[in-house]
Amino acid sequence: MRLYRSLFFQVLVAIGAGILFGYLAPERAAAMRPLGDGFIKLIKMMIAPVVFTTVVVGIAQIGAVKDVGRIGIRALVYFEVVSTLALVIGLLVVTALKPGRGLTLNAADVDVKAVATYATASHELSTTDFLMNIIPNTVVDAFARGEVLQVLLFSVLFGLALLKVGPRGRPVVAILEQVSHALFAIIDMLMRLAPIGAFGGMAFTIGRYGIGSLVSLGQLLAAVYVTCAVFIFVVLGAIARMAGFSLSKLLRYIRDEILIVAGTASSETVLPRIIEKMEYLGCQRPVVGLVVPTGYSFNLDGTAIYMTMATMFIAQVSGVHLSIPQTLSILGVLLLTSKGAAAVSGGGFITLAATLSTIKSIPIAGLALLVGVDRFMAGARALTNLIGNAVATVVIARWDGALDVERAGRVLNGDEPQGGGDAPAIETAEAEEVLVAATYAGSRRS
Repeated sequence: MRLYRSLFFQVLVAIGAGILFGYLAPERAAAMRPLGDGFIKLIKMMIAPVVFTTVVVGIAQIGAVKDVGRIGIRALVYFEVVSTLALVIGLLVVTALKPGRGLTLNAADVDVKAVATYATASHELSTTDFLMNIIPNTVVDAFARGEVLQVLLFSVLFGLALLKVGPRGRPVVAILEQVSHALFAIIDMLMRLAPIGAFGGMAFTIGRYGIGSLVSLGQLLAAVYVTCAVFIFVVLGAIARMAGFSLSKLLRYIRDEILIVAGTASSETVLPRIIEKMEYLGCQRPVVGLVVPTGYSFNLDGTAIYMTMATMFIAQVSGVHLSIPQTLSILGVLLLTSKGAAAVSGGGFITLAATLSTIKSIPIAGLALLVGVDRFMAGARALTNLIGNAVATVVIARWDGALDVERAGRVLNGDEPQGGGDAPAIETAEAEEVLVAATYAGSRRS
């Protein structure tokens, strides 16, 4: 296969070109934003129907209602434990490194309008509002607005209904399964535009904010990226080893998606592809259909790390000295507010505003220091969220006995022809890039 035909290579070149263009022609590069936003919108329009068909078909074929509840409970337990670890690691690192030391918050640094915007949006993130937001006003409204949790709720109910009616619902299941294949075919076509989206997103970021703007907040940026890397390779790596597979080899399998997320700073751009790849890997559809969409709302490890570090950074810059009880109370608040990051657009920054609104000892005006560099940190958040959800899907599938161990080994070894059998088709060109190996133990649950 020629290297230039691979999606991995095309996206990598596009990211490099975007950085260079943003540096050499900032004004023109900033105008490239529609390219990145347009690609993100194209993918987002597919998320709701992909989630609906995947979840409904998966549940309708699962065989028992109790299995749905078991998978959901295991997923939520896993999400809570791992995201709590992410919060604690972020807290330990930012407390040790003190990236805010030496910086001061001046009145001239405060963009009052920007802070007010995020503070206002944060009022929508109360626990009650978040829970009520899961219930759509109408089914059509949920799909029209692309609210993943709302679509997921309706999909679960619809799947359970088909499961309950038994043979009478099989024609509907068969139709939805064919629709699902068609949707993934559309996704494959749209992914051809990924290099353009990555170029536009990266060019806008560098052109709009500039590499020079990173210098004053370089310590915080470095701390966030290092912490995310430590979490991925140490924590998630250890979890992967306990589940019987190598994290680095799984990363190799999803490297196209990792690059796309790096270029667009949005993990949603690859949600349909992660569903497709996890199924192809050997994870049963009910597990993938429940874990991946739910994980995009409740398993936001990167967002948890960012919120902890950003909160403590603002406290350090503002000269606020926190006692151990105060620090632990902040951690408790973050355990709740970090779960609401999927409730609104731009969730990571808005939930940070919600957190600071709750913690009266830390001035919310400190958000102004982060407005200009949030886009750079969004990349670290999105990458960590993506990898965390990929690992969670495999781990929970293995935990539930819903992982085809032999198939997973073949796929990761590059021995399984891509696009064969009943698995979703993945382009042959990309199949040749999957040159990874993994050793699994155990057998598939009967």
